[in-house]
Order: sequence, then C-alpha cells, then structure tokens
Amino acid sequence: MDTLRALRFFVRTMDLGSLSAAARELGTTQPTVSKVLAGLERELNVRLLERSTKGPVPTEQGLRFYDHATGVLERYEAALGSVQEANGQATGFLRICAPVALGQFRINALVQAFLARHPGISVELILDDRFADLVEEGIDIALRLGAPLPPSAIARHLAVVPRFFVAAPDYVQRRGMPRAPQDLASHDFVRFAWSPGTSVDMHRRGQVVKAAVHSRFRVNNALAIREALVMGAGIGLCPEWLVHDLIQAGTLVRVCPGWSASAQDLHLLYPSRRYQPERTRLFIDFIAEGFHGVPGFRKPAARTARA
Repeated sequence: MDTLRALRFFVRTMDLGSLSAAARELGTTQPTVSKVLAGLERELNVRLLERSTKGPVPTEQGLRFYDHATGVLERYEAALGSVQEANGQATGFLRICAPVALGQFRINALVQAFLARHPGISVELILDDRFADLVEEGIDIALRLGAPLPPSAIARHLAVVPRFFVAAPDYVQRRGMPRAPQDLASHDFVRFAWSPGTSVDMHRRGQVVKAAVHSRFRVNNALAIREALVMGAGIGLCPEWLVHDLIQAGTLVRVCPGWSASAQDLHLLYPSRRYQPERTRLFIDFIAEGFHGVPGFRKPAARTARA
C-alpha cells in the first residue's frame, strides 16, 4: 500500500466531508478513494469512517488517527521542502484563489512569471469573487480585498488600495461635474450588487461625509462596472488598480476632486497549519514583491502577518 497516498486520501476526505469532493480534488474517482480508505482500514485493523447517506462520519478512532495522519503529512511536506530548498528545485501543486477582476488584471500575469521561474511547480488559479473556505476547498493561497478575514487563516498584508470616484467624460459633459458629496444625489451611481444601501462614505483630509446616492444599475462583477462606466452609465467608486489605465488614457476621469473612499487592504491568506511547503513559501514571497511599484497599490506602512 502507498501509505502516504492513503493518508492524503483520508485527511482530505475528513477535511471536505465527502468522498466525491476528495476524489475531485485529488484527480481520481470516488470508487478509488473508497477502495484506498478501505485498504487503510484493513491495514490498521480499525474502522476510521462510518458510511452514511449524509457522507462519511469519523469514528472515535478516526478522529484520533486524523490528528496523527495530519502531523505525518505535515512533517513529510516539511522534509520535502527542506530537500527542495537545498537543491534549489521546488515541485508540487498550488491551488490559488483570487477575486475575478484582480485575478485577470494582475494575478494571472504574476502566476505566469512565477511558473516560468519554477518549472517544477504547477498552479490552478481559481477566480471567484466569493470568499472561499481555504481548508474545505483545498486552497493553498487566497488573495482577498477588504475585510473581514477568516479567523482560522494566517494573513499577510500585501498592499493598500486607494479608491475614488470616476466617470466617463461624456457622462460628465451630459450631467455635469459633481464637486461635493451632496452633488452625488442627483447622479446615477453604478455600484457593486453586494454593496447595499443608499449612501457612501466620502473622505477628505480627515473629514468623513455620508453622501446619498441613487443606483439604477448594480452588478456583481468589477469588470462589468468598469465597462459600464466607460459606456457612460454613471459614476462609480473604484479601486485605483481597476481604472488606472483608463484614467491615464482619459477614458475615465476622477469626479468630486479631493474626495475619496476608505482604502481597501489586500491580504494574502493561507491555512493555519504548522508547516509551509517550499512551493507555498516561494509563491508568497514572489507575490509580495510582485505588487511593489504596480499602479493602484500602495505599500503598507509595515509588513504584518496575523495568525
């Protein structure tokens, strides 16, 4: 029996709570996972999982074995990383999750550069605006904009993202240039669908004003907001990285001069585990450096990590 393979199958089945989910993640079939786990139970001469219509349920022995199996895999990964670091050639698979627009605009190119530097590593990049559960979905690294952050993950503060108000020049010509917060009430405001309410907080030199807004169009995708603003749909509150190129080209202009919104924080997250594979450490360091000097991202006041 391939013991390490069996331990991986068992640990991920426990983490995900499903044989089929573990099979999908591990690139195999549910019958194969079931067969491997049955073989592991025979070798141990103990029942690890009870099969039910709701999925596998760990036995008392299974729960105890899970802790030990996780520790074995962690120590193996740590030993593997030490050897790989010594010979300068990291290998393995990384599953990375990022917001759709950020992934398309920035992360995708950084991943390609990382792969070129480390030919022994493969990456699955998942672009999704929802907050993925790192453990349940087998995510090694996630990038998140804003808060709150999950308490079970380790977070590294990568960058601060300024946000301000923009519109297309033809929209401003048709509807006028809003110059103060109260002017927004008479304009069409394009906003994220998950950002409910009828007001936005505007900041200027320590002053905070709650401005009323009217939204005829909401959408759950930053790229669609970017396109709608270019088409003259209204005024939008956007992160600088999303519209920097359009402002430079004159396709969009800043409105309400001097006013902005609270900046967003960009964090890199990874599961709170005792070990960190070499490939994970390499990508974390690479991506942290990758945002330095990129338009739309500001360096944090101090590099921080939260366990």
